[in-house]
Amino acid sequence: MTHATLTIPAAEANRQFSKLLRAVREGARVIITSHGEPVAQLGPPDTEADEAARLNEALAALESQWEQAGPIVVGAWTRDELYDRI
Repeated sequence: MTHATLTIPAAEANRQFSKLLRAVREGARVIITSHGEPVAQLGPPDTEADEAARLNEALAALESQWEQAGPIVVGAWTRDELYDRI
């Protein structure tokens, strides 16, 4: 079931906060704007399943980057080149 997403200016959200909380309790998400730009989102708290899905997604993205990254070859170096440079 898809719930509504409401967009509301910050001043209006301030005046109708209790009403917005009721809407969120019923499953809506509220985008709060300032000067027409989104600045905050009000919504139901994430469940453990949501957190696990987000973590798995981040891990998969990181593993994908690791697979695509090749080795970094810096060539031969000496101790003097590493430590005695000023």
